[in-house]
Amino acid sequence: MSGTGQSDEPRELKAGGTLQGRVKVPGDKSISHRSLLFGAIAEGTTTIDGLLPAEDPLSTAACLRAMGVSISLITDGGIVTVEGVGLDGLQEPAEVLDCGNSGTTMRLMLGLLAGRDGRHFVLDGDASLRRRPMRRVGQPLASMGAEVRGRDGGNLAPLAVQGRQLKGTVIGTPVASAQVKSALLLAALTAESPTTVIEPAQSRDHSERMLKAFGADLTVGGEMGRHISVRPGATLQGQNVVVPGDISSAAFWLVAGALIPGADLTIENVGLNPTRTGILEVLEQMGARIEVLNPRDVAGEPVGDLRVTHGPLKPFNFGEQIMPRLVDEVPILSVAACFCEGESRISGASELRVKETDRLAVMARQLKAMGADIDEHEDGMTIRGGRPLKGAVLDSETDHRVAMSLGVAAMLADGNSSLARSEAAAVSYPSFWDELERLRC
Repeated sequence: MSGTGQSDEPRELKAGGTLQGRVKVPGDKSISHRSLLFGAIAEGTTTIDGLLPAEDPLSTAACLRAMGVSISLITDGGIVTVEGVGLDGLQEPAEVLDCGNSGTTMRLMLGLLAGRDGRHFVLDGDASLRRRPMRRVGQPLASMGAEVRGRDGGNLAPLAVQGRQLKGTVIGTPVASAQVKSALLLAALTAESPTTVIEPAQSRDHSERMLKAFGADLTVGGEMGRHISVRPGATLQGQNVVVPGDISSAAFWLVAGALIPGADLTIENVGLNPTRTGILEVLEQMGARIEVLNPRDVAGEPVGDLRVTHGPLKPFNFGEQIMPRLVDEVPILSVAACFCEGESRISGASELRVKETDRLAVMARQLKAMGADIDEHEDGMTIRGGRPLKGAVLDSETDHRVAMSLGVAAMLADGNSSLARSEAAAVSYPSFWDELERLRC
């Protein structure tokens, strides 16, 4: 079954019950992508423990293999080894590089490949990825001398990259995007001179942390770490990477545990990087009962276990300032808002309109089908909670985060629901539906 939603049978979702027990979420998707990419251009072997064996990182691995990188079989729970080819060792592929449904793969590949002087690459993906904007990466790369062409003036895939010797520069990014920043940092590794990337607000910083660990000459400065500079010339060395659990996947259990009467869940080994913990800040604002247990540091990333128990929740209000730290959690938070007495407001979230789907429109449409009181805005939603949701015929519309969010909403509805294209969850959390059944009681 494809994780982008090609199954025949809708999934039946039973209402009622509670959730109890311990759960380990899949490895962090952002760190999984980066460990493969940085391992590929390092010298020597990189081992990755806990890599997410879902469709998006598999797309990254497939693209790297097509360029001559040896990567061991990726299985659930196995150690993955990457035999690095060095900064200039990627071969020109014989075929189109297929990025599947993964925007991260395509955007980071653009940065990785733009500086491969004299080599030519073509990047493509599925129908959903072909609709996602890529000029936000191609335009700043062009200021370094990169040549990226595609549909709609280089904004839409398929994209052709003609490798060039890039020049270092100072680049201000228009949006706080870890994907844009990471693409520029990858390009900067082989530029002729230093590059500085300046963000309007700090986005997730996994690339900076990991590139430093691999040996890049990288410095972070400026207010809130918004200025990142790379001096080319350093050789990256293979590392042993331990991938923590993905807080974006943990978010479904955190919200479910806070909402569902009688729930008591412990989510183990969750990455608590401060650029990713906006979900915890909003849940704290709502009065959710969450404890951080056994906090520790693993390979430069803060990690802990999170225990959540059910309790009453207050409505929330958040906007653009926190968005880089919780952009992927907006769908499940829109579900949470339906069960808070009073009005919740999400703003500054226009970025969600260019994800795997238009997540604002899709969540509003699906939750309204269950009877939710929602106004959709250009950059967010207003949700008036406290009205009971009813079981309904639902559709993930091929989006993994929508699928899992609706799975949680359906447990709390009056009456059972059905969910079309539920297997979209496999993009980031292949075992989600199995875990939901295991924890249910």
